[in-house]
Amino acid sequence: MANVNTKKGVIGILTGGGDVPGLNPAIRAVTIRAIREGYQVIGIRRGWAGTIEIKRDKKADNSSNYQILTEDIVNKAGRTGGTFLHSSRTHPGHVAKANVPEHLRDKYKDERNDLTKEVKKNLDFLGIDYLIPIGGDDTLSYGVRLYKEGVKVVAIPKTMDNDVPGTDYCIGFSTCVTRTIQMTNSLRTSAGSHERFLVLEVFGRYAGFTAMLPTMAGAANRCVIPEHKFNIERLTELLTEDRHKNPSKYSVVLVSEGAMFEGGEMIFRDTEKDAYGHMKLGGIGDLVSAKLKEFSPKFNNGRPINVINQKLGYLVRGGDPDAIDSVVPMAYGNLALDLILNGIHGRLVVLKNGRYDNVPIDVVTSTKKFVNVERYYNKDRLRPQYKSFEMQPLFIMASD
Repeated sequence: MANVNTKKGVIGILTGGGDVPGLNPAIRAVTIRAIREGYQVIGIRRGWAGTIEIKRDKKADNSSNYQILTEDIVNKAGRTGGTFLHSSRTHPGHVAKANVPEHLRDKYKDERNDLTKEVKKNLDFLGIDYLIPIGGDDTLSYGVRLYKEGVKVVAIPKTMDNDVPGTDYCIGFSTCVTRTIQMTNSLRTSAGSHERFLVLEVFGRYAGFTAMLPTMAGAANRCVIPEHKFNIERLTELLTEDRHKNPSKYSVVLVSEGAMFEGGEMIFRDTEKDAYGHMKLGGIGDLVSAKLKEFSPKFNNGRPINVINQKLGYLVRGGDPDAIDSVVPMAYGNLALDLILNGIHGRLVVLKNGRYDNVPIDVVTSTKKFVNVERYYNKDRLRPQYKSFEMQPLFIMASD
């Protein structure tokens, strides 16, 4: 073990975007390895928000913005879900006037403000030598910018949508799939008891992995995904056929939150946008349910079929991580430390074809990751398709 009394440097770590199971195990892995290698670890609170709200005054109370991490702290949290460092969707490059920290309002008065200079000064104030952001493509895209401006960044991919480019796996995805399968199977009893359609809305703004994998595993008869606009009458016909074939007289469809009707667009709750320009999605499951009931008489001898409609939402985010989301974050954290110990930065730790690796961090902003519809999705049957699993990665269509 390294002599921890001789500090080699300081590593900062933060979590941004939506919470997922597996974040605390990643923080734990980074912290324990770093401390034993002789580094101090600073946990920045509330993602990028903590980096702009720090007051550069030794006498200021910054306890709400960062904390020194110890083995005792991370061991207590490391087996739990969520992130004890908290999170936000703050984008320091586009801070609304109302969200500029009070101590900076005399300096930044535009409707949208770029506080990147403050972020860099705050990281220097904390003495941070390396920064490890854990997040999805939004959170990590700002990490790319910092890297290009001279900050030593090593990134860890996290999002239950599993759509960060460059990696087959993002922290949170396995637990999301596991929970989706479990909850779908639980709701089958009600769907079967009442001979209904079961419509479950799942996460997936631009990519349909969270609907595809559970459907491929047998949790649902059909799924509709953002990558392919679907015909609602065709979906009704298929689900009616599935229901008729089922001895319990029900059928199931998973609906990605970003799925779109033929000729339509994404369904939003309201027009308010977050710091990354995204409006809140929600409601496609409700619309699909209403349309299924409306069109069902056409395919059911004139009789309507009722619908059970459930949005899984935060139920797949909450709670403890599954086995994969306990092991992979541990490995990702140690991979990040391997790079730092070798003086390497500007990298994203990844899983590719079942092996841990790292790639240039700018892959996050240079490309996009979607389901390969031609290869993995039957557009007529509205469900996954495959020819062979030989030499496929663990999560099949998750390789880009």
